[in-house]
Amino acid sequence: MLTKEKMHDLIDHLPEGFSLDDIVERIILLQKLETAREQIKNGDYLTEEEFDKEVDTWD
Repeated sequence: MLTKEKMHDLIDHLPEGFSLDDIVERIILLQKLETAREQIKNGDYLTEEEFDKEVDTWD
């Protein structure tokens, strides 16, 4: 979950001049990383072996 603290940290680390697109891209990336951390924490991921088997079915 994104928090005010994480958003403040994100803003504090932006360069002095930035565009709206820059901040939106960083927020989206931060949200995706937070989602991935939660999925890992909940065991909702594929092992490398499971991933390889899944990719093999794409052919």
